[in-house]
Amino acid sequence: MTDSIRPKIAVVGGGTGLPVLLRGLKKLPIDISAIVTVADDGGSSGRIRKEMEIPPPGDIRNVIAALSDEEPLIIEMFQHRFNSDSELSGHSLGNLIIAALTSITGNFVQAVQEMSRVLNVRGIVLPAANQSVILHAEMEDGSIISGESKIPESGKKIKRVYLTPDLIEPLPEAVQAIREADLIVIGPGSLYTSILPNLLVPGIGAEICKAKAKKVYICNIMTQPGETLGFAASDHVSALYQHMGSPFIDSILVNNEPVPSDLKYRYQEEQARPVVFDIDNLVKMGLEVMVDEIISFDKGLVRHDTEKLSDILYSLMMNPPR
Repeated sequence: MTDSIRPKIAVVGGGTGLPVLLRGLKKLPIDISAIVTVADDGGSSGRIRKEMEIPPPGDIRNVIAALSDEEPLIIEMFQHRFNSDSELSGHSLGNLIIAALTSITGNFVQAVQEMSRVLNVRGIVLPAANQSVILHAEMEDGSIISGESKIPESGKKIKRVYLTPDLIEPLPEAVQAIREADLIVIGPGSLYTSILPNLLVPGIGAEICKAKAKKVYICNIMTQPGETLGFAASDHVSALYQHMGSPFIDSILVNNEPVPSDLKYRYQEEQARPVVFDIDNLVKMGLEVMVDEIISFDKGLVRHDTEKLSDILYSLMMNPPR
């Protein structure tokens, strides 16, 4: 990597975690490829997915909004969710626009590219696949829950997750982005419903596992009811390794900033708690553990600090270990 070539980062995820990270990364002199899950089946995305038989646009929409350099009012309009007694109620305008562009172009990926161009996106937004996939969870009691939105609601412990249909083609541009990346970032995001649905796309997970680029996992700050209740950081990593069939992460970024008591109490009401960062276990797993104060408090929610995350990742790209 020479000074004349911008470092390339591939970020893999979905949900609310990925846009938080991308809002900081877009300010840096780097080339960003965001690889986004297409397993969402809830809300507006689920309705559009079912009625139009296209991949769900919601996670893609949020990533486009995060990477856009357009005026705030334009992004607010793009993200606007209708609240009325009509059939539009619950739909996001951006979801409808992406659906319309898919109908016009005949191709979901092309629609995403056109939307990215219109909204002046910094980077490339890539669905993990150019088709809808269904996420299933086998629970510890042997039962099967189907549907990304239904899995956390079951109240049961997840044994493993998997995708259907059996034949899923990874997006070639996503595979290429992984191969060309100087740094691959996994997360932050829901372990079973945002991160693994990307890695389980044949060709995506395999490419990440064998990629020469350094692979960093950004662990969640809080546990998630219905997914990672009681999980320590090493449990998150173990679940990723179990699904991929081998260790593949080089570094893990964990938080050491205390969560204020009032926020802890608020999260406890929904059975969420700060993730225990069991550093000794992570080191025993062969991971480089990066510890920092990386929390941001936004409207009573615990989020990652986008500026700090971006600075840490940029430093890794500019000063790779020998």
